[in-house]
Amino acid sequence: MKPLSLFFGFLLAIVLATSYNIDAFTRNDFPEDFLFGAATSAYQWEGAADEEGRTPSVWDTTSHCYNGSIGGDIACDGYHKYKEDVKLMADMGLQAFRFSISWSRLIPNGRGPINPKGLLFYKNFIKELRNHGIEPHATLYHYDLPQSLEDEYGGWINRKIIEDFTAFADVCFREFGEDVKLWTTINEATIFAIAYYGQGRRFGHCTPPTNCSTGNSCMDTYIAGHNILLAHASASNLYKLKYKRKQRGFIGLSMFALGLSPYTNSKEDETATERAKAFLFGWMLKPLVFGDYPDEMKRTLGLRLPVFSEEESEQVKGSSDFIGIIHYITVYVTNQPAPSIFPSSTNEAFFADIGAYIISAGNYSLFDATPWGLEGVLEYIKQSYNNPPIYILENGRPMKHDSMLQDTPRVEYIQAYIGAVLNAIKNGSDTRGYFVWSMLDLYEIDGGYKLSFGMYYVNFSDPGLKRSPKLSASWYASFLNGTIDVVSQDITTQLQSNFSGSSSL
Repeated sequence: MKPLSLFFGFLLAIVLATSYNIDAFTRNDFPEDFLFGAATSAYQWEGAADEEGRTPSVWDTTSHCYNGSIGGDIACDGYHKYKEDVKLMADMGLQAFRFSISWSRLIPNGRGPINPKGLLFYKNFIKELRNHGIEPHATLYHYDLPQSLEDEYGGWINRKIIEDFTAFADVCFREFGEDVKLWTTINEATIFAIAYYGQGRRFGHCTPPTNCSTGNSCMDTYIAGHNILLAHASASNLYKLKYKRKQRGFIGLSMFALGLSPYTNSKEDETATERAKAFLFGWMLKPLVFGDYPDEMKRTLGLRLPVFSEEESEQVKGSSDFIGIIHYITVYVTNQPAPSIFPSSTNEAFFADIGAYIISAGNYSLFDATPWGLEGVLEYIKQSYNNPPIYILENGRPMKHDSMLQDTPRVEYIQAYIGAVLNAIKNGSDTRGYFVWSMLDLYEIDGGYKLSFGMYYVNFSDPGLKRSPKLSASWYASFLNGTIDVVSQDITTQLQSNFSGSSSL
């Protein structure tokens, strides 16, 4: 039996649309070489945490800290079920798949000998993707630093990370570069530095967050960000000098990109929004494009902001062939005191440095579809940073894990954002790909197994971890295969009625 049921396909052929105001479009409206894909990461998908030579990463340590959590020990068991999952991708019609390489599976001590079984797994997995006509997009670092390196020198707040990360990247380029043509160095560089190096909340430790003032004790966020940029540039320059001519691939850095809009049309809110853009976009983008940090950050932070040497500036500038965008939500920015959308565990000092308040733009939740926010991000980057090539490397909507297979809100969300990407392309944005997060239900960084983004349901109570297609999987497959068009009329109510009682778990 085909994994995408004929029943789903019949209903979807009716033509699905959302209540959001988007123009009609089809897959054929996008450039022929535009990549549609889905995404995951090693720790959230692979499982097999202590098998065949893999050693703990900082994510293992943190996920096991409290309440006896199993974390990603088993996850989706992608390590053993990758062939089944690649078959699902092929049946769906995915053109590309984004995954990450577990540093501690490939090089268990963080540096030194390669684990032959880990190496074989990634070679086999990448070949499996290629054999099914799926373009591999590999991320080198998705939060899973080998715990041994964290214990040795503190991870990303120590410049030793630059050398070790570059050596790890060198192994990956050498071993997988003949088949991998798209590389992301570091995932969500901005939010990674903000959330996991601010307030002492760091992966690899079981200590609770600590408070800090805006003085020198709050430098870790900016030190980590600085080392991320230098490590990215080091790996990128190595690739371009040693591998690019033969392998002909492309390498970029990814960043978490909130949609940002002034809460009111007041001058104060507009100015606050520009400050937020300087910290949340310019922090990484301005060095990558122009070689230095934004003036707004320099004025605000003073000596707390690291300084690029002339040589480092030249290395960082132009080191990204593309920018990877991780986008989920759009927010309003105001100069007036207001409750923040971010929990107190997030780096309060960083947002105090911005001098603005971040509030939700959704009507009911952070994940209400606000596709105009993504369109605004792409337009801003086009205008402010020389219109670099962009891949939307993550975009998706969470729902309770054990909800219906009829995940209509997720379908509405995805198609609205695909429409926004198309609008941006028509307006001149050099956006080249869109990846849904996520292909399958995963172990999530926030929410564990209670919330999921997957287009395929994974039954975590089943020893075989059975995969079942949701409505979103069927919709995406039909869209990619050209069997449905997206039109600007609302038939969500009709779909809910048709699926009522037919797609429970």
